[in-house]
Amino acid sequence: MNKNNYKPPYTITPEILNRVAEISEAIGRLSVLIDRSRLLRLRRINHIRTIRGSLAIEGNTLTEAQVTAILDGKRVIAPPREVQEVRNALAAYDRFNTWRPEVEKDLLDAHRLLMAGLIDEAGVYRRGGVGVIEGKQVIHMAPPADRVPQLMGDLFGWLAATDAHPLITGSVFHYEFEFIHPFADGNGRMGRLWQSLILACWNPLLADIPVESLIFEHQADYYQALQESTDQVDSAPFIAFMLRMILDAVTTGAPQVIPQVAPQVGKLLGLIQGEMSREALQNALGLLDRKSFRERYLKPALADGLIEMTIPDKPNSRLQKYRLTDKGRQWLAQHGNG
Repeated sequence: MNKNNYKPPYTITPEILNRVAEISEAIGRLSVLIDRSRLLRLRRINHIRTIRGSLAIEGNTLTEAQVTAILDGKRVIAPPREVQEVRNALAAYDRFNTWRPEVEKDLLDAHRLLMAGLIDEAGVYRRGGVGVIEGKQVIHMAPPADRVPQLMGDLFGWLAATDAHPLITGSVFHYEFEFIHPFADGNGRMGRLWQSLILACWNPLLADIPVESLIFEHQADYYQALQESTDQVDSAPFIAFMLRMILDAVTTGAPQVIPQVAPQVGKLLGLIQGEMSREALQNALGLLDRKSFRERYLKPALADGLIEMTIPDKPNSRLQKYRLTDKGRQWLAQHGNG
């Protein structure tokens, strides 16, 4: 079969179209509201959640705190194999931005990193048969090993040529990848990694949304969606499930809807530029009474989480400054500059 003629079987349902629209809208809102410095802080947190979520689906018992400790180079008392899995995942995510989703060699390179020291066949397609087992029952028998190179070639050919939306292609690739089960081990984490890569190439913000931890929370639904798609010979159930997870991850990662605030607080939010001292804020508002400024402007804005201190553990520091939070920026986006 010519690679460019291969098309995986999937149906675009109204639910899928609606989810694509909702995710695109939510991502647009997020990109306006999250500033770069906050994004860097979020990135580390979500990076840890993603790794912990993906490995937990595969039975790894390490906590987010233990994953953080390994990231920081600290010693962790845990089963050596589980520590190795985390180290490998961290190494793989460090290389994340260097891989191109449509390049088969990059996928093999990622598997080699992800499974180093865990299996003998790291970075190469399997040479034997594999099945997906639940309890004592085989729920999926993967295609024979000698068909894997052709099937993967067809899949990459389709991925390079398709003009479908990346939210859809990522989910289709993920499903087809799990159906083929091209590796002796590590197929689940590789499928999820590659869908994340496809999404990140569409919008870099999606590299930092911890979809993996949501899939972990809905693990039974994840496997059920895979099974339904196999039964129907159509990956639409799996696409719909993954888009629900992505939408949940994007909307829970987004700042929440902000209630109405007092006019004084609105004025304060409207004039904050970067990080500003109390004196600078008070002068900008044209206020002489320090107590009135603190009680009517500063304290309510801090209490509502609309602004934050630059030195929160030393509230009375002479170097203290204040800046908008994501929540404060969202209020401005919704209501204008005070």
